[in-house]
Amino acid sequence: MHETITEKIKIPDGVDVSIDSALRIKGPKGELKREFPIELKKEDGYIAIEAKNATKNTKRMIKTSAAHIKNMILGVTEGYEYLLQVCSVHFPITVSADKENLHIKNFLGETRERTAKILPGVSVKINGDIIALTSADIEAAGQTSANIETATKIKNRDRTRFQDGIWIIKKANKEI
Repeated sequence: MHETITEKIKIPDGVDVSIDSALRIKGPKGELKREFPIELKKEDGYIAIEAKNATKNTKRMIKTSAAHIKNMILGVTEGYEYLLQVCSVHFPITVSADKENLHIKNFLGETRERTAKILPGVSVKINGDIIALTSADIEAAGQTSANIETATKIKNRDRTRFQDGIWIIKKANKEI
């Protein structure tokens, strides 16, 4: 049984949308571009996604694309913020950042510096033991915070005794 599925997403004031080979959304916090495997149309203040004779797979694709578009709109209007906390029990950890990497020094007394990749479009601010990541792109901010958390993963030690690391305490505007 096939039916026509239509999903409409309202475009808020102050947001510019253009659709060519990719969807471009521009707002006060930045600009995002993304390609979608389905056809998008711009109709009087809405982004419309429509599929005739939609199968279950097509329905899933429409709903997923709509969620991505809503995240893009929220990102360019309000932005996303991730907060991470530096926790050190054994040795004081020193954290610094440049444009491409976050540098973690003296983690568990190691002489080797650990690094985590910062994706383009993500800004990093270090304030004491709190690291704030902000971006218009939820995926870039989330992946960067995951890179930082993974860089301080402890192997071959008792996790109940060695609780040092950098942990996500707030992600995508939601407290953890």
